[in-house]
Amino acid sequence: MTETKSRSPEFQLAAGAIGGLRQSLFNDAFAYRPMPRLGTDGPVIRRLPKRMRERATWSLHAVVVLAALIVFLLGVAQAEDPLAEVLAVFPAIAVAMTLVRPVGAFWLSLLLTPVTAVFGNGGWPWGPVTFFAHLVVLIVVAARTGRRTAAWMWGLTTLLGVVMENLVWRPGTTTFGMALTSAFVLLVVSTVQIRRDMEREVTVQRTVTAVERDRRTLLEERTTIARELHDVVAHHMSVVAIQAEAAPYRVENPPPELEQAFVTIRENAVAALTELRRVLGVVRAEDYQAPDAPQPTLAQLDGLLANVSEAGLTTEKTVTGAVRELPQGVELSAYRIIQEALSNTLRHAPGATARVEIGYVLGGLGVRVVNGPPTGPVKPSPGAGHGITGMRERVAMLNGDMTADATTDGGYEITVFIPVQAGSEPLEQADRA
Repeated sequence: MTETKSRSPEFQLAAGAIGGLRQSLFNDAFAYRPMPRLGTDGPVIRRLPKRMRERATWSLHAVVVLAALIVFLLGVAQAEDPLAEVLAVFPAIAVAMTLVRPVGAFWLSLLLTPVTAVFGNGGWPWGPVTFFAHLVVLIVVAARTGRRTAAWMWGLTTLLGVVMENLVWRPGTTTFGMALTSAFVLLVVSTVQIRRDMEREVTVQRTVTAVERDRRTLLEERTTIARELHDVVAHHMSVVAIQAEAAPYRVENPPPELEQAFVTIRENAVAALTELRRVLGVVRAEDYQAPDAPQPTLAQLDGLLANVSEAGLTTEKTVTGAVRELPQGVELSAYRIIQEALSNTLRHAPGATARVEIGYVLGGLGVRVVNGPPTGPVKPSPGAGHGITGMRERVAMLNGDMTADATTDGGYEITVFIPVQAGSEPLEQADRA
């Protein structure tokens, strides 16, 4: 039997720190990681002329190259011998290297510090040129990697400066300045990164929330449609059950097979009604109340127009074609679509007028609701777009087509076509026949 010894918290902390250092600055330190270009949808670039946007996406690359050029020119200008002129090239290379190998550029700049300090003519351990070059490297690498890498770079830079000033070669005076300045700029870079990460997270959360809200709205609309159609289907199934029970009494001495067939029809209709009630229990909301009256049809459309007129919306109705009774599901959907379209007009186009057009054709039913531009102030509505979703669901359920778009005069138009098979008739007509 073996006993597992747990590591001390100090050991775990040290191991985590070493692991973080290895992950940030040692793993694939010289890997090729080119700096990405800026997006054309940025707050500044998108305001530029179209021809300049593509070039502006390289602006950060241009800034880094310019900084490398400045480092090289300053190093050559301050060089007092040929060796110093040669050494002036390497800090510039380290700055330019941040564009393609950021972590490798830091190690190159860090290793160049004692070399340029010993063989150069600047200060100790950093001269003015190498100070500026290393600071640029820290900023670019921190911006391209992350906050943990920035902390490790600052720690190694400060450690190297302390060692060079106090333990090796000769005393110096620039380590404190480098530590203080780099800490400030790295803190600014990290703060910007934190803010950018938070904005990105907020954007993702808003997107997820919008998707979930749209999905919830869609489910709510489908549930509403299911509740309404339950009443329609339940009515038809009730008629089937009643007719099946009464049919044998309409025929004198019906054969037993016929009586049994009607009994089977009635039992199936009653079973279907029972299942419908269970389905309604699933989709019913806690505050749902069954309607006291039958579901509306196009025959009650005049009452709807009268109600919206009392609410301040002037409406006009036009009916074309031979008016006939359609399947109740079609009439209910058409009524609800017109009702929602007029409600949207009241909500989003105050003071406008609306026109309702209904066309009875051989292939189905056409509905068009168009309103003019608003003449009063439009108040923001948090539920904007939900009504359109419900309309589309009703039309899609009936295999119809729908378009909803703004008109040229600033109004809005909704056009719907619901197909109805030729020769189909409502169940009520078949019952009366």
